[in-house]
Amino acid sequence: MSTIKDVLRLDAAGRSARQIGPASALAAAPWRNLRRAEVAGQSWPLLEGLDEAALERLLFPPPPAAKGRQFAEPDWAAVHRELKRPGVTLALLWDEYRGRRPDGYGYSAFCEHYRRWTGRLSPVMRQRHVAGERMFVDYSGTKMIVTDPTTGAARPAEIFIAVMGASNMTYAEASWT
Repeated sequence: MSTIKDVLRLDAAGRSARQIGPASALAAAPWRNLRRAEVAGQSWPLLEGLDEAALERLLFPPPPAAKGRQFAEPDWAAVHRELKRPGVTLALLWDEYRGRRPDGYGYSAFCEHYRRWTGRLSPVMRQRHVAGERMFVDYSGTKMIVTDPTTGAARPAEIFIAVMGASNMTYAEASWT
């Protein structure tokens, strides 16, 4: 006989929950099963043809499905690629996302989900450089406005950057051409 049926039978015989506990395999809390049976409208003797599996389904129904709002997930890989372009921000990408999906994530949730997604990436690329063997050079990309302190004239300049691979020593200079 199943434990649940034992508890119901012993309860119908007038035993207390303290007496039912040691007599059944549910020594911890038989009153939980008694309360579930009461809520389900079951008592001893059980209905004819009610097997153990059906009784368990009756007393322990599956939890209801979550009815929370379901948001459309953006393509995080595309968001990540777009952020590498100059002038593109997460706020701009969120604005475009909300334009396509007005009922989508709010800005803070969008940023949080993006950060969780980037947390799963492995952005490490280890490179060994022998001292003095490699130097990386490039221009900064966008021009900056540099003001001459003596004349006050503002001129656009590109910034030249050179970095030694082994020591990360950096050299930067404004280029006026």
